[in-house]
Amino acid sequence: MTAIESHYVAPAPPQVSTPEPLPDQPAGRRLRRHPHRGRASRNGLREKLLFVALIAPNVVLIAVFVYRPIIMNLYYSLLDWTLGSSTAKFVGLGNYVEFFTSRDAPSVLGTTAVFTIATVGGSMAIGLMLATVLNRRLIGRNVARATVFAPYVLSGVGVGLVWSFIFGPTIGVLAGVLRKLNVASPQWFLDPKLSLVMVVLVYVWKNLGYCAVIYLAALQAVPRDVLEAAALDGASRTRTFWSVIWPLLGPTNFFLLLTTLLGSLQAFDIIRIMTPMGQGTTTLMYSSYLQAFGSYNRAGYSAAISTVLLVILMILTLVQMRLLERRVHYA
Repeated sequence: MTAIESHYVAPAPPQVSTPEPLPDQPAGRRLRRHPHRGRASRNGLREKLLFVALIAPNVVLIAVFVYRPIIMNLYYSLLDWTLGSSTAKFVGLGNYVEFFTSRDAPSVLGTTAVFTIATVGGSMAIGLMLATVLNRRLIGRNVARATVFAPYVLSGVGVGLVWSFIFGPTIGVLAGVLRKLNVASPQWFLDPKLSLVMVVLVYVWKNLGYCAVIYLAALQAVPRDVLEAAALDGASRTRTFWSVIWPLLGPTNFFLLLTTLLGSLQAFDIIRIMTPMGQGTTTLMYSSYLQAFGSYNRAGYSAAISTVLLVILMILTLVQMRLLERRVHYA
């Protein structure tokens, strides 16, 4: 063995140091929780309980007065039930088959489509024109704004009664004006086509104030620097409106299209007052009313028509939210 080998010493293994316990706590005992953490958890639990307490009444009310009637209506639509009768016969989808195969179905669906398109388009178009005029600096502008919006807050029953007197063929205001012009008054209440036109005109008159106010708020929110830039570029008022203002009204158009469409499909009061028998104005909503509370008393069949209307409302809402909203720019 050489001298170098005789003096070789193997290195000692590394020593692992164990953490020393804190001076104020014994070894092997866990650290205590910080007092602020427990207080934060209690505050979080308290906030959750407060949230549940505040939202629970709304959830109960919605469940009782919205979802429960929908579920009950779906159940009634599967029955052959006469309103007021203590017995009912289960017919499954028989009411739906009867509705879609009946002779009245194309007329009811067509009337609903025409009424909805005319009222939605008329209210939005005239409302936008009024909002454009009322957005300018005019004398008595505030009074004009209140006057335009006033019909929207009026009762539909009162509006229907007043306009029934105006359209009266003998003693109506419109008939008196036409007589002075040597023009015979149209039979608004007897001709189905004229009845639909009459109801559409009244409904648009009542609801265009809502569209005008919403459009007016959107027009006032258009940035002034954008309009000034368009004016410096030499753009006319028409070009500025269609190229600058109209794209910025995209969110407003989407909102109004959604709300007015749902409102028109559920229109009832004006139709009921002005055309009690539904001559030419029988929409899905009014057809459901006539079947249940008219001379038929067919509650099950009425529930089936209401379900068809509900499905149409859901489909149109989803289509608008999925397809039209993608074309809307919020910035």
